[in-house]
Amino acid sequence: MTLTFDAITAAAERLRGAVLHTPTVDALALSAKLGLTVALKLETLQRTGSFKERGALNRLHLLSADARAKGVIAASAGNHAQGLAYHGQRLGIPVTICMPAHTPFVKVAKTARYGANIVLIGKDFSESEAASHRLAAERGLTLVHPYDDLGVMAGQGTIGLELLTDRPDLDTLVIPIGGGGLLAGIACAAKHLKPTIRLVGVQVQGFDAMRRQLQHEPQPAGGMTLAEGIAVKTPGFLTRAVIADLVDEIITVEEERIEQAVQTVAETQNLIAEGAGAAGIAALLASPESFTGQKIGTLLCGGNIDARLLSSILMRGLVRDGRLVRIRSELGDLPGTLSRYSDVIGKAGGNIVEVHHQRMFLDVPIKQTEIDTMMETRGADHVRDILEALNEAGFPSRLLTD
Repeated sequence: MTLTFDAITAAAERLRGAVLHTPTVDALALSAKLGLTVALKLETLQRTGSFKERGALNRLHLLSADARAKGVIAASAGNHAQGLAYHGQRLGIPVTICMPAHTPFVKVAKTARYGANIVLIGKDFSESEAASHRLAAERGLTLVHPYDDLGVMAGQGTIGLELLTDRPDLDTLVIPIGGGGLLAGIACAAKHLKPTIRLVGVQVQGFDAMRRQLQHEPQPAGGMTLAEGIAVKTPGFLTRAVIADLVDEIITVEEERIEQAVQTVAETQNLIAEGAGAAGIAALLASPESFTGQKIGTLLCGGNIDARLLSSILMRGLVRDGRLVRIRSELGDLPGTLSRYSDVIGKAGGNIVEVHHQRMFLDVPIKQTEIDTMMETRGADHVRDILEALNEAGFPSRLLTD
């Protein structure tokens, strides 16, 4: 058995009215920043904040009456869990979810709010998946795999239908890969509608299992990643066959690019994406020259990110761009010196956020003090201007690196 275009169009009919036909918008600010032409499909607008509810709902509709009564079980890092839980609750189908123990709290809380029975088990998705198989057999539940299931894949494929219906001019699609259900579904729909379209899959370093399996390389190393939604060590058997047949290229991006993508989407487009949800943007940031002259479609496929984590990403982005810096300066320990020092920074356009005043340590001369100043700037060139102004004013200063 394999995924078919007819299965995707049938899924689209089942989902009509229950899942949003999300908009595809021209990402004008992002395109200008990258020097590319980019359109974004906003799956973050779905009720559960992710594309995953498409596949989950389609699979629920395919259950027999007996299977509906007994309930379903799945392993998920969060978004598949929320989609299954929400639509299970809506349709009156009991849902049990196995989640890795380190799953972000925001995803656990949202899934619980939709009425699912949550089992936190395993250190990663592979261990949670093994537990879901065991519990399914013990309790007589139907396993709804997050990606290696034809019904789930067909549901995700409805994104491809919508993309090329709304934007038939697109000639390249850049799609994240975890287990491969999203890319396999979109690839099946897109290649049927437009055989010449270029399909690029994106994986994060340490979890590039699909690429490695297709190229017969050893299993990836794993590790911690911001893109936990695509942190899959073993891709699907069904998804692998579709991707091998239809996808033109799979690229791997570094963890730093994922973080940068979340920051970039927030700052350029005023949109929120989780790490895995911004993987397509990460690929464009990593290698814009590979997409020059093409009309690119990608999606923000998930927006369920912890607020504290998002805050840290945005602050780290300011540091990375030189817009939030720490400068160490030497001042004479005399009345009024700190005021003059602050005045130099203010006239140079810097905004002081925090000052740490050191005068008691033995490596500082007795009549001198050392100031560590955190300040907001306009970027690297502005930092150089501030340092020059401080040094010219008699305050020897240097930039402190990370």
